[in-house]
Amino acid sequence: MRLANVTDRAHLVVTNSAGSDVLVDIADLSDGRFGPSPTALYDAWDEFRAWADQIEADAETGVAVDRSALAAPSPRPRQVFAVGLNYNEHAAEAGFEPPTDLPPVFTKYVSAFSGPDTEVRIPSGGNVDWEVELVAVMGKQAQHVEEDDAWDYVAGLTVGQDLSERITQLRGPAPQFGLGKSYPGFAPQGPFLVTPDELPDRDNLEIGCRIGDEVVQCGRTNEMIFNVPALVSKISENVTLYPGDVIFTGTPAGVGLGRKPQRFLKSGETLHSWIEGVGEMTQHLV
Repeated sequence: MRLANVTDRAHLVVTNSAGSDVLVDIADLSDGRFGPSPTALYDAWDEFRAWADQIEADAETGVAVDRSALAAPSPRPRQVFAVGLNYNEHAAEAGFEPPTDLPPVFTKYVSAFSGPDTEVRIPSGGNVDWEVELVAVMGKQAQHVEEDDAWDYVAGLTVGQDLSERITQLRGPAPQFGLGKSYPGFAPQGPFLVTPDELPDRDNLEIGCRIGDEVVQCGRTNEMIFNVPALVSKISENVTLYPGDVIFTGTPAGVGLGRKPQRFLKSGETLHSWIEGVGEMTQHLV
């Protein structure tokens, strides 16, 4: 199943007879039982999935996808977690040993959220970096979850960018990860939420991004040190995860900070991100 957030209304994404993706409003289809907001779906995820798995949406009456109207699949999570150093080669380029027990966990703020195709303003004098990430959205409350059970708590996956202004992030006496990574538009996500059962191998997906025509990151999610179930289990040891909570799961190697010479995004450039089977995003830097 694929879900879209269109101006804070939840839609099923289905394919019509012409092979095109179209949208069906969930609140209308369910006669108001579910939705209209995506947040309401996550709060009743098990019940919604049971209904959605047996309903047949009429794709021929669906409306065309307007990507400019798409927003983050979980637009108002209670909590947003971001994971650092979760790929060995990225840890090396950042100058750190890879984590062995618990990866660094920090936060991005909801005010940075946006949809998949956006303009992002570069802060004056900033060094803005790219970090393509697989993003997991929780489908039910989780506390002390066993790793083997953790996928059952995940509603779905989407594409994310953990855009990072490195000067703010790294200025002392202590780093300001949350502030440096939460300027407006610094957490684009989308285009859709894809449930894990839609993917041929939910633990092994190609992930990458390019600036213009130059590929700057390309890896696979099976290279994560802590995969999605491990992250859900580890984080839920310390905090309670709630329906709709968002987890940015870390980025592969190739960020601008780790290059020699270092490289950062410039006004006029276009950043294109993708994850196999999940979707693509485009950010225009201004």
